[in-house]
Amino acid sequence: MKKTMYTMIAASALLFASCLQDDFTGDNPVDNPSEPEPSAARLLLNSIEADGGTPFDSDRPALTFTDAQNVFLPSILGIDFRVDRSVVPAGPTARFPLFQGWETLPNGERREGYYIITEASDEDIAEELGVIFAPRMADAIGSGGEQNSQWTEDGRLIFEGSVDFSPKRSLTAGAPDGLLFGFPPAAVTPGAVADNNWSSYVVLPDSDIVINAQLVANETGIHDRIPNPEGNGPEQEDDLNNPNLAIDQASVVLQLLDGWHDDRQYYFHIVTDTSDPGPATIELGVYAPRLNNLPAFGLFPGGSMLPFSPTANGRTFDNGDGFGVQGLNAASLSDRQVQDPTNTFPIDPRDTQYAPMWDAHVTEFTVPEEDRPILRSFNQINSLLADGILIPFRGNRNEFPLNNSLSDLLTATGAIINCPVITQPDASVIGTQIGLPRNQ
Repeated sequence: MKKTMYTMIAASALLFASCLQDDFTGDNPVDNPSEPEPSAARLLLNSIEADGGTPFDSDRPALTFTDAQNVFLPSILGIDFRVDRSVVPAGPTARFPLFQGWETLPNGERREGYYIITEASDEDIAEELGVIFAPRMADAIGSGGEQNSQWTEDGRLIFEGSVDFSPKRSLTAGAPDGLLFGFPPAAVTPGAVADNNWSSYVVLPDSDIVINAQLVANETGIHDRIPNPEGNGPEQEDDLNNPNLAIDQASVVLQLLDGWHDDRQYYFHIVTDTSDPGPATIELGVYAPRLNNLPAFGLFPGGSMLPFSPTANGRTFDNGDGFGVQGLNAASLSDRQVQDPTNTFPIDPRDTQYAPMWDAHVTEFTVPEEDRPILRSFNQINSLLADGILIPFRGNRNEFPLNNSLSDLLTATGAIINCPVITQPDASVIGTQIGLPRNQ
């Protein structure tokens, strides 16, 4: 292990009070038994303050947003809307509050882990935490795709599972196969792998409330979507001294990926974990196989997921229409997957049918690349499917469409990607910054 890793771990030990084994209990933490128990949201916010961060205050939020900025996550600490990678190599980014909790390793030992929260299935907790209200997440309870949690005596969450961030990400693009090239990849190695107990759909202790809690760092390394100012190479992947991970400020900076929704670009979201090693590698997420148990592929509005539509063989060059490039192929062929797939999404988080776990319905073009439009809405996708210009991807799990109210022509691929949507600004906002988008 690198000397820098030991330095970071030692610093963390000074910054955070380490719990002895008998400090880990499943009881609700109460300092004074005669006082009312604090809410789950209050415990989590208190931990941010104790760790040197800025807890969200729903009565006096640190940031307010304009209609043009159109930010969905009130607790965000800052956003950099600059998309020109010649100026900002990481592209657009957002800074999130960072929570400290405890992973449970396969051998039963516990390890400090750092995570973000972007959604909650309970409206009151979502409002108090400053996260997105996503009630359909609660449908995951009992599916086996969620994980349970406990409290420590000092109000930190203990998770059932853990994530290993140490693998080095690699991808070998696929060889030409008819109109396919680059995707599906010939070989993938995700940059992070969760054990079979880890899911970002976390059920809060003694409740039926689900939060989307996504691990981004522990002693094994950091999430690949935390950009490193020193570059995008393998040697920068797991640098615990990366300034975009600020444990002493309880904050972390993550890259935003672009997408399309309702004929509008800049559907900025993050990617944290996926149920399949392919998209985990292409989109720099954690491979978390437990997510495969979430209900249910190809169904909407039933279940706890939401369909979206990547394309397998989109346009890899900009033809001058201003819409850029698109596709899992474009991402797979780009250097270290710096190019976003720029997927197409049906609704935004203000719709109560929204859920952050996206059920992939991959399409495939049947026409030459120069004739392929950028897919900008579900209405357009359905029209192109009806015309035969698009077909369901040949590798999709479901041979026929299931009960999906968004499309009766799309089929489910059998892959889930955790993509919390942060903002969809107007074009006038691009190039600006709000709040404090960098750690201090």
